[in-house]
Amino acid sequence: MIEELYNYYLGQEEPQKSYLLTLRDIILKQDTDISETVKYGMPCFCYKKRAFCYLWIDNKTNEPYILFVEGNFLDIPELETGNRSRMKILRINPIEDLPLTLIVSSLNEALNLYRNGTIIIKHS
Repeated sequence: MIEELYNYYLGQEEPQKSYLLTLRDIILKQDTDISETVKYGMPCFCYKKRAFCYLWIDNKTNEPYILFVEGNFLDIPELETGNRSRMKILRINPIEDLPLTLIVSSLNEALNLYRNGTIIIKHS
């Protein structure tokens, strides 16, 4: 893990830190083509070098969430659009058990957009 990512995760307070690290592990386990970097000061997960989701903590509610870059293609009722036109988020309540089935299915639905060509991946 690069130093900036390491500092981001370790700089969080509990229980958010544990939730973010767990979410990180879940995301990375979904596909061998997923890599992690930092964009806009937050952990960014890329599929074949194209950003597909981020991890962040809501400034108002202090809840961690997964932000799906191409959320407008996802028809998952639990995802929130807010005032975004393209992205959607999945809030994680840090005082409840992780909704693991929802998280994994949402991640895979998002990844499938890239795998099936709905979202074009530029090959270098």
